[in-house]
Amino acid sequence: MGETRLDKGLDTIRHYVSEEEADRMMTADALRELAPDLRRFIVEFAYGEIYSRSGLDSKQRQLVTIASLVTQGAEPQIATHIKRGLTVGLMKTEIVECIMQLIPYTGFPRVQNALMIAKKIYSEWDSE
Repeated sequence: MGETRLDKGLDTIRHYVSEEEADRMMTADALRELAPDLRRFIVEFAYGEIYSRSGLDSKQRQLVTIASLVTQGAEPQIATHIKRGLTVGLMKTEIVECIMQLIPYTGFPRVQNALMIAKKIYSEWDSE
């Protein structure tokens, strides 16, 4: 039998996070009791269908994702995807410039908030 969407999603996400974090994503979900299928939907659809497509490399995908999350003001997810961007090899300056590029489109407050998140993530990243 072929690979399931969940398997494909988990294989893809392991490119962005450690094996342990991929496993933790599926088991230690804070919303598991309230919405037990949410995490599976994210892994199957976002990573099994979208992130696994050809056409963009991992770095490009993370820059697009970070930009989208900054414009939405989705701060917890911004932190997650900045970490994933660093994991796939984005330079800190590339992430900062991606966020700075959004000033005319999303405004100074969201950009400042995102840069504060980046600063915190970079500090944690450097201390590991």
